[in-house]
Amino acid sequence: MITIAQLTETVREASGLMVADGFEIAPKGGCENIVTSSDVAVQNFLCDRLSRLMPGAGFLCEENDIHDTRHEDTWIIDPIDGTANYSRGIDQCAVCVGLKHGEEMLMGAVYIPRTDEMFHAVKGQGAYLNGKRIHVSSRPFSNAVLCTALPVYHKEHAKVCAEIILEAFGKCNDIRRFGACAPELCYLAAGRCELYFEYLLSPWDYAAASLIVEEAGGIVSSADGSPLCLTGPKGVVAANSPSNYRQLLDIVAKKLCGGQ
Repeated sequence: MITIAQLTETVREASGLMVADGFEIAPKGGCENIVTSSDVAVQNFLCDRLSRLMPGAGFLCEENDIHDTRHEDTWIIDPIDGTANYSRGIDQCAVCVGLKHGEEMLMGAVYIPRTDEMFHAVKGQGAYLNGKRIHVSSRPFSNAVLCTALPVYHKEHAKVCAEIILEAFGKCNDIRRFGACAPELCYLAAGRCELYFEYLLSPWDYAAASLIVEEAGGIVSSADGSPLCLTGPKGVVAANSPSNYRQLLDIVAKKLCGGQ
C-alpha cells in the first residue's frame, strides 16, 4: 500500500506542471467550464506515477473521461480544482488526489501550490496542514463563515441556491466564494470557515478534501444528508459541528424541496 508521504510527494511533484504562463485553454462546454494544457499534464503525470506505485488500482479523473471504478481501490483525481482561478492567476487552485477502498476514503491530499499549503489525511490518523495537525473551529452558526457558490454549470438552479445562501447569510456571520471546492473544504478543516454548501459537484471535486474534513473533526455529506457519492455527482453540505451541520442541512433541504 502506498504511504501518505509517497502520495504528498507525488502530488507536490505534479504541481510543478502548473506553469505560471504559456498554458493553453480550451472550452469544455462554454466559457464557464474550461480545461488547460496544465490540467491534462498534471493528470497524465499522476495517473502514470500512481499506477506504478499501486498497480491494479482504478482511476476516476476529471479530464479525458477516465472513469474506471471497477477496482476495489480507486484513485479519484482532480488535476486542478479551480481551473478558472488558475487560468486567471488566482491563488485558490489545487491538485487533489484521494484513494477510495470500496465506498470508503482511505487517504487524501490537496495541495495549493500558490500558497504552498499541503493538506492531507489518512483515515483514522487525523488531518494535517504542512505536517501540523489541524482541527475544525468551535464557532457557533451565528459566528460562522459559509463558503458557497452559485451553480455556474447549472445556472437554471441559481435562484434556489441564492435563496439558500440568503437565508444562511441572515443567520451566520458572513459568506465567502473562493471558486474551488477542495480548498474551501480544507479551509473548513483548518478552522478558517465553518460551513459549506454547493448545489452539484463531481467526486473529484470533494473526495480527497472530504476525508480531510472528517479527520479534522468536521461533518460532510450529500446535500440531502446521505453519505457522499464517490462515483457520481452530488450536492455537498459540510460543517464544523453537528449542530451547525443540522442547521445548514435544514435550510438546504427546505429550499431544495420547495424548489423542485
